[in-house]
Amino acid sequence: MDLHLDHVTLVYPDGDGTLTAVDDVDLTVPAGTTTALLGPSGAGKSSLLAVAAGLTNPTRGTVRFGEDVVFTPTTTVADATRARLDRIGMVFQSPQLLGSLTALEQLELHAHLRGRRPASVRERAMELLDAVGVADHAGKRPAQLSGGQRQRVAIARALVGRPEVLLVDEPTSALDHERGTRVVELITGLARETGAATLLVSHDASTLATVDATERMLDARLERADTVAGRA
Repeated sequence: MDLHLDHVTLVYPDGDGTLTAVDDVDLTVPAGTTTALLGPSGAGKSSLLAVAAGLTNPTRGTVRFGEDVVFTPTTTVADATRARLDRIGMVFQSPQLLGSLTALEQLELHAHLRGRRPASVRERAMELLDAVGVADHAGKRPAQLSGGQRQRVAIARALVGRPEVLLVDEPTSALDHERGTRVVELITGLARETGAATLLVSHDASTLATVDATERMLDARLERADTVAGRA
């Protein structure tokens, strides 16, 4: 299902005035594709991702999954939370794994939060851990994994609920170039395989050869859109 951001604007109070973090952004990410969002610090990338995730309501505009309007200026916290749990996968800059849980249990927790038995997702969880290359570490806790392995577990966790939309915030910031490139390759491949519309915020254009399109933000607006060099 495609992700649509329609005329999204986000304005924060700022002392006696206001600060426009996102200014009338229109963006579509087709199902099964990955769009990278680039731009300098403070350009509005993370703010746009927060609106797409329902972590903050837009001041104006809407977020749609296909034709279904999911987030608006009046979306309640309860509705936004349910949409994130049922329809969105998220990968944060830091993996944010729970230290007391094994890699497999990190994924099984998603079923518990949805009111299902963890065993109901065990087969898919193991398939995803295998897809990201850490199935042999399924019984290990985060402290026993490398930084790259923790990030891969976080990616698998984001996909275990079969999300329609995958939102990824700076997944390569703590990795060297080679490992960062492999992580982006992994995300784009899984997006195509699962059909998730994937929006990936990044500071490093050199790792993005496998994404389907790029967008650049500057001063809260989209500066331009293009396909990555070498891709149709």
